[in-house]
Amino acid sequence: MIELAQIKAPVIEYRELAPLFALLGGSVVVLLAGLFNGAWVQRVLVPVLAAASLLCAMGFTIANWGAGDSAPIIEGALAVDSFAHFMSMLFYIAGLVTVVLSLRAPVARETGMGEYLCLLLGSIAGMVILAGAENLVTLFVGFELLSIPLYVLCAGEVRRARSLESGLKYLVVGSVGSATLLYGLALIYGATASTDFSGIAEAIRVEGVTGIAAGTVSATDPLLLTGVAMAATGLAFKASVAPFHQWTPDVYQGAPTPITSFMAVATKVAAFAVLVRFFDQALTDAVTQWAPALAALATATILIGNLGAIGQRSLKRMLAWSGVAQAGYLMAGVVVGTKLGVQATAFYLAVYLFMNVAAFAVVLARERSTELGDDLDSLRDLGRASPWLAWPMTIAMFALAGIPGTAGFIGKFYLIDASVAGDYAWLGVMIVVGSMISLVYYLRVIAVMWMGAFEISLPTIPPRRVRPVGGWSPEADARAQPEVATVAILAAAATIVFGIVPSPMFDLARDVGSSFSLLP
Repeated sequence: MIELAQIKAPVIEYRELAPLFALLGGSVVVLLAGLFNGAWVQRVLVPVLAAASLLCAMGFTIANWGAGDSAPIIEGALAVDSFAHFMSMLFYIAGLVTVVLSLRAPVARETGMGEYLCLLLGSIAGMVILAGAENLVTLFVGFELLSIPLYVLCAGEVRRARSLESGLKYLVVGSVGSATLLYGLALIYGATASTDFSGIAEAIRVEGVTGIAAGTVSATDPLLLTGVAMAATGLAFKASVAPFHQWTPDVYQGAPTPITSFMAVATKVAAFAVLVRFFDQALTDAVTQWAPALAALATATILIGNLGAIGQRSLKRMLAWSGVAQAGYLMAGVVVGTKLGVQATAFYLAVYLFMNVAAFAVVLARERSTELGDDLDSLRDLGRASPWLAWPMTIAMFALAGIPGTAGFIGKFYLIDASVAGDYAWLGVMIVVGSMISLVYYLRVIAVMWMGAFEISLPTIPPRRVRPVGGWSPEADARAQPEVATVAILAAAATIVFGIVPSPMFDLARDVGSSFSLLP
């Protein structure tokens, strides 16, 4: 029997947890502030408090980052290192962008600005936990804290059937993914007798010796491999990796556009953060067992995502299929199991955020100002009607396609370099092939904006009837939505800057790679 005197409280480093406290505390403050009536409170005070919470978390993260990498905290359950700092900064930026894009969003009014932003901050807190998870239990807690608020936010426009359908589909598919992940983690624990990533890595370090009592397990142990396969399946649902991507187009199209933008960037970053941490840290010595399977998934994801996007007229569905293809590119950085792969993944996740934010901001602006919703025709003649929106969309499409001179090209080149160096040259070839296929639908968007009379024979969808906001005409100028136009312009500018001068992001990526000292 264990005596109370023998029970030792876990050591908690509160400085390293300060960003998480800022998010959770901010979510409570935002929720309470949202209880007060008044247009000024709902439209100004609550969004300012949410933004302040994110800025505080950002400041604490920078302060911790400057102090150097810290040891795992809370008895090894959570790591605060360069990798976690970098991913957290991407979450905060995505959160700030979502707050700005939501200022006039119907979903914020219907849900209540306080409740809406409280859920958003809660989801970001789950992402921060997920990026730093070094324990199977912490991983699952972060996974659920990330997911549950998003189920509600996707269904936030309660008077729109597609929004409710989006939330329900995401809930059902997300629940299946969570259950599969949990079962897989349980099997991994059963095989290695450890929930810590370091303990799991130590247990499978010696090949050919099987037995939990001895503290080691063969990398080919059926129980371990089954657990890895199920855990990978659960994480693949969240990352939109084929063939577990079926929910993505429907959920992206039905969810409110600010939430779609947030999911497209922040959820993708969180999913790949935990994939990198889990496979390249806990399972690094079993790389020869899981890498070929993930490489096959990456290839299928690239082809399915790009081919699925070709026939889409809905811009949100097209970007959803594009996101599936991008997940295939990112999988290459995980598969190779090297520091270069981690660095390439981190770099591409950062530029992916800017590319998608620019695209979704323009989609949101046109969705509010035309009766065509997110149909491709909503962009017709945008180059003449509003160049300040057309240029960011053009840059985003070029960057997603990997055209030289953009950050997307540098990111894909980095991933190809990592693939070739990691003896997966054929996966690098698939990235090139996928990028060539993607030109079909990315260039089509550009053609519609700048060559409005160009006719395209594609299946039609019923136009979504949306009341124009504030009486704006279908050719609404960017000045009518200054906050949305500003987000689009800044994101597009960052895409160009990091495409021409990528060295600052390269330096950050190399710092991120230093968190994985055991990788070659």
